Amino acid sequence: MEYTRLGRTGLLVSRICLGTMNFGWQIGEDESHAILARAHEEGVNFVDTANMYGRETGDGLSERFIGRWFEKAGHRDRIVLATKVYAPMTDWPNDGGLSARHIIAACEASLRRLRTDRIDLYQMHHVQRDTPWEEIWQAMETLVVQGKVRYVGSSNFAGWHLARAQAAADRRNFLGLVSEQCKYNLLTRHVELEVLPAAVELGIGILPYSPLHFGALSGALRKQREGAAGRSVLHAPERVEPHRAAIEGYEKLCAEIGEEPTAVALAWLLSRPGVTAPVIGPRSPGQLDLPLTALRTELSAETLARLDELFPPIGNGGPGPEAWAW
Repeated sequence: MEYTRLGRTGLLVSRICLGTMNFGWQIGEDESHAILARAHEEGVNFVDTANMYGRETGDGLSERFIGRWFEKAGHRDRIVLATKVYAPMTDWPNDGGLSARHIIAACEASLRRLRTDRIDLYQMHHVQRDTPWEEIWQAMETLVVQGKVRYVGSSNFAGWHLARAQAAADRRNFLGLVSEQCKYNLLTRHVELEVLPAAVELGIGILPYSPLHFGALSGALRKQREGAAGRSVLHAPERVEPHRAAIEGYEKLCAEIGEEPTAVALAWLLSRPGVTAPVIGPRSPGQLDLPLTALRTELSAETLARLDELFPPIGNGGPGPEAWAW
């Protein structure tokens, strides 16, 4: 396993992050525990969840599954545990968002579900424009001082949100944001315009979610031809068809260089500036095999150039404003 520092911090995390959004929604507790155990065996020390994951079938099932695994396996001290706050957990008006009240109450609830005394990375799941940063940072500082949170991250922020959040934290002499979890893959490159440049400048590590574009980059067309069942095939009409020509070229390129599409998509992300660790969401222990292979997949300059041809960056390939200006 390869490890790298999370943003500008001294914290070492695996270059693959185990995402657990499927826990409780797609798979049950036994399979979830099997995935956690396999990831741990392979040296994955970075686990990401959210209080809302699994809520449709129960209150925070993903966090509950992880908490019971910690209790059973006893590996809490080896894991960098990340969860999130923002989404409403009930219909009551103050049970969502980023008010100081909700941040602290949601943290306490997550700690109970996770059966732990601290969260290593507490992430704001979305920006809330009408809550002052002074209020947000006051709540986060309280949790850090209490020892319940170690680091704070964001998710789905724009570049200017990162800048404003960090400026407010700096005024308080607070560490502020250390990571941004954003949608980023070969088919979705919007963050290259402003989010990535801002994150690199501020020392904020990037955690790409949906690195395979809901399976479209996992060899979906080949699986269709072979009659394989799976989520990538189920999502083919909405995820694959708008990009069929590019994905056909992509799968052909992967075959030419002798690499699996999943490994190439993840290796490409791992090669991008500012990326700490893609967040993967396996639904079985076996689905960890190809992501782990990505750590050993070297993409040549020629291959990277061909990927840019198949999946062009937005604008002229540079960050904003150069992407749209002279």
